[in-house]
Amino acid sequence: MRKLLATCALVLVSAVFATAAPSKSAVSNSASSNKIYGAVEAKEGFVGGRLFDVLDSVGGTGTWMEWDVNGVRDPSLMKVLDPILNSPNKPKMVWLITEREKPLLSVLLPKGKGEVLVFYELSALDAKPVPLKLNKVLTPDVVFRDYKQISENQFEHLDRSNLKITASDKFIRFSYDNPDKTPLRYDTDFATKTIVEKHAEVNDYLGFLKYEYSLMLRAFVQSTRGIFNWQPWHWYMEKWNKKFMITPKEIEMILSKGVRPDYITLFKAKATGGEVVEMRTTGNGFLEMVITRP
Repeated sequence: MRKLLATCALVLVSAVFATAAPSKSAVSNSASSNKIYGAVEAKEGFVGGRLFDVLDSVGGTGTWMEWDVNGVRDPSLMKVLDPILNSPNKPKMVWLITEREKPLLSVLLPKGKGEVLVFYELSALDAKPVPLKLNKVLTPDVVFRDYKQISENQFEHLDRSNLKITASDKFIRFSYDNPDKTPLRYDTDFATKTIVEKHAEVNDYLGFLKYEYSLMLRAFVQSTRGIFNWQPWHWYMEKWNKKFMITPKEIEMILSKGVRPDYITLFKAKATGGEVVEMRTTGNGFLEMVITRP
């Protein structure tokens, strides 16, 4: 999970947009509802961290998510990508950001001796929800590209030593440990509160747990590649994740006990192959995702 540093001013990138348009064959746009947002060219290629500086300058505080060629394909996105994928000038990398009014697609293309980043504003992300599926063949050097192997079955993230993976024939366990200074509060008298007070407190917990879920997606799903058929952004969409997420009723039941639980399960789904995917938190900075094989 690479921390991107926004050091390149957006106004400078906007100026480059006006002078760095790539060839039409490289960025053919067949969808009238999608449009080219801009382009940034590097005549000698993007060296060092410049590529991520440009992405951050355009994306702001949002998170760029890498598109998986083997994942579910959103029709609106593929109207842009299909002509490029079928051309001789194939993309090197593809990312998407959703924290804006319209999704923004970024495509890294070869251009002469250099490279060009082309940005497309999409009308929407319109893939219909499908059951969660795990790919049968998981190649460690692809899946764990951002990790180093520290033992026979353990991996540690290259940039974050507190983000770890343990893999075996029966399970893959992700863990992220970053203790909070102020642990999640539990009121022992929750059961005696009024309906209005309970509703307000459950909503507060629900907001916190949704934030924890987003941290898990960035730490676990977005730091690996090719495990699931869902694209990274599908995990955030309510129409995809709703039936697998913790409910307000379940939160109320936890709070009514008046005792801090060891873990709270935020997401639990059974994949098409029988695998169980569970994400849970202690509420005190420890996050975990476990994929258990049947």
